[in-house]
Amino acid sequence: MGLAAARQLQRHGIPFVGFELHHDVGGLWDIANPHSTVYESAHLISSKGMTQFDEFPMAEAVPPYPHHSHVGQYFRDYAERFGLRQHYQFSTRVVRLERLCRGWRLVSEHNGTQREWQFEGMLIANGTLHTPNQPALPGQFDGELLHASAYKNAEIFAGKRVLVIGCGNSACDIAVDAAHRARSVDLSVRRGYHFLPKFILGKPTDTFGGAVKLPRRLKQLVDGLLTRVLVGKPSQYGLPDPDYRLYESHPVMNSLVLHHIGHGDIQPRGDIRAVDGKQVTFTNGDVAEYDLILQATGYKLDYPFIDRAELNWPASADAPQLYLNVFHPQRDDLFVLGMVEASGLGWQGRAEQAELVALAIAQQQRGTASARHFRQQVAERAGERLDGGYAYLKLPRMAYYVHKTSYRTALKAHIAALRADLAPSVTQLREHGDAQRQS
Repeated sequence: MGLAAARQLQRHGIPFVGFELHHDVGGLWDIANPHSTVYESAHLISSKGMTQFDEFPMAEAVPPYPHHSHVGQYFRDYAERFGLRQHYQFSTRVVRLERLCRGWRLVSEHNGTQREWQFEGMLIANGTLHTPNQPALPGQFDGELLHASAYKNAEIFAGKRVLVIGCGNSACDIAVDAAHRARSVDLSVRRGYHFLPKFILGKPTDTFGGAVKLPRRLKQLVDGLLTRVLVGKPSQYGLPDPDYRLYESHPVMNSLVLHHIGHGDIQPRGDIRAVDGKQVTFTNGDVAEYDLILQATGYKLDYPFIDRAELNWPASADAPQLYLNVFHPQRDDLFVLGMVEASGLGWQGRAEQAELVALAIAQQQRGTASARHFRQQVAERAGERLDGGYAYLKLPRMAYYVHKTSYRTALKAHIAALRADLAPSVTQLREHGDAQRQS
């Protein structure tokens, strides 16, 4: 998201400074980054064609579901192609942001030395997958306990009795990794999930369904029936069936976990009732012993360098209350980018989010009518949920989930309105600059 923001600010001629904790671009997709939460077997769960930036397609040789190494290289190539590194302060931590009468004070730290900066505006794009959500176990566990954020490779499972808590995409990936090395692997699942295969008829699953537009309920019914035919019901594998419709929570793009459950390599378990030493008691009364428990229990939304009140984030809410998950209802100099999840949004959807921010800033600086109209809409619609009519589960991680088509439609409508107010000379200059970079 930070790279998408940098690119769009660059395109619209807005000077900026980027701050990056690591010594290069790529964020969590650079496994060499000590702050990365990626593991060695990690791949995209969306296909490259549905994920990549439109202006910078992935190489033909990259497989449909790229390995994290492909993704890391892609971001490095993207930064190189558009000359984005020169705008960044690398190996630099943002310690805190403080609001001034006009603008912001940023305190950074590099090699133990702090420095103060002042900016007219602030774009926060540090992601949503860096602060582990690690609930306390109901008791004392005497074995190894770690969160999925600390997992790197399957060597840690060799010869051990392993319990993986959770059944999201990372939990299933890691359980499959463990199945090849561990003495035994159990999967503790608290609620039902919808499982989708990664391929249908030899093509990535997310490439289907765009040709024919179906009403929401009909799409849920048709896709649900197709999934039932291809995969079966979770209960047929010993897992709980979901009590919600398809697309009302993020589906699991992993049929390998079902394969290994069906072969007895992974044993489904229920929720945990108690832990005593290495013994775990489940809610159905079953008891088992484990050497290692891995909590694949997700991440907390966290912006540690800024007071949450500055983000219009009430204590009762699971996420800041912003228009399009980006725009503050009162402040026109603070933007949160990347605080958005949607099935199929991809990096292009995030690039459109960043373009809207860049256009809003550019028009705001020029004092145009379109900027004033947009700010009025932001103030009136902050916290509005673009859910496309889907009844998303009331979970913290779903608090910033949106419906892809509804969200991108709104972005594009605002972009078109703001672009229409651009002076022709500005548009021509930007396009000329893009042409030069492309050549």
